[in-house]
Amino acid sequence: MSNYELCNDFKKGFMDGLPIGLGYLSVSFAFGMMAVSMGVSIFDAILISMTNLTSAGQFAGLDIMMKQNAYIEMALTQIIINLRYSLMSLSLSQKIDPKMKTGERILISFAITDEIFAVASSQNGKVGKKYFFGLMILPIIGWTLGTALGAGATSLMPKMVQNCLSVALYGMFIAIIIPPSKKDKNIRKVIIMAAAFSCIFYFLKPYFSIGSGFVIIICTVLSAGIGAFLYPIKEDA
Repeated sequence: MSNYELCNDFKKGFMDGLPIGLGYLSVSFAFGMMAVSMGVSIFDAILISMTNLTSAGQFAGLDIMMKQNAYIEMALTQIIINLRYSLMSLSLSQKIDPKMKTGERILISFAITDEIFAVASSQNGKVGKKYFFGLMILPIIGWTLGTALGAGATSLMPKMVQNCLSVALYGMFIAIIIPPSKKDKNIRKVIIMAAAFSCIFYFLKPYFSIGSGFVIIICTVLSAGIGAFLYPIKEDA
């Protein structure tokens, strides 16, 4: 008998994953549209979403792939963008059932996203494999299906309309950063710094060439580092 409370209901996990899956359906629809509009085949776009579950990483990776930049640039960009998942995994490792086997933990690690992490962490007691497997099914299906629908729909659109779909990427990221920046002025300052660094690299482009992936890395590290130094989060006494 375990001496801790365990949440291990597959059906509950499945239902908790339903709203996440629906949300992923719309975001991945935009990814599918953008991938095809940039020249990626429908099959490859679906394959990317089947083997990845990271919206920002996939969107950023598209530009690097289309420009045929170096593999190291792609690797470093993905590490920077997805570094938070490592921290989530460390935190979640203290939440899951200690009896869970290594292979099961590896399967679960594939589906650790911001939303899935938040839902799993909010459960009372430890989280078992049945609950987690139920939780991750619909988000994975929604992400892959949305990509397929977006890619298929875009392939039927005129080329001019496809070229206009790049606006969806910027709209998605604006929707991500606006809510927290309205609540915290320090976040606004870091966002402004990142935008300023990006503008500097844009205007310096005629003088020296640097890949878009490295620009993302530099702007992220600089703005986040300066923000952490100037506006540290005060711990409660």
